[in-house]
Amino acid sequence: MDPISDMLIRIKNASLVSKETALVPHSKIKQEIANLMKEKGYLTSVEVRGRKNRKVLELGLAYGADGEAMLHDVKKISKPSKRVYRKFEELKPIKKGFGFSIISTSKGLKTDESARREKVGGEVLCEIW
Repeated sequence: MDPISDMLIRIKNASLVSKETALVPHSKIKQEIANLMKEKGYLTSVEVRGRKNRKVLELGLAYGADGEAMLHDVKKISKPSKRVYRKFEELKPIKKGFGFSIISTSKGLKTDESARREKVGGEVLCEIW
């Protein structure tokens, strides 16, 4: 199973049932994705917990003033069976600017907006709105 899609679905399912936090097995790429989601306002906190060989990410989920989750849906674009790469000119705003995509570039993980600004393309991991 794809660990990144597992993380995204865990976050989505936890927000659908109004949980405060979601626990996800730790890896560096998952932590970086979570930091981008926190930067965009979909998560309130990203904390690493546990011992050396059993680390987990504890992710605080963000909700609006009406109690509705900030995260509505996620879509995994690049999969282990089919990798999807885009040039920076091909990166378009997601949901007319209300969402974002995460791109794995040569300069690290970037949102679609920062990848366009820095004029770098790469593998499109997922779309979040």
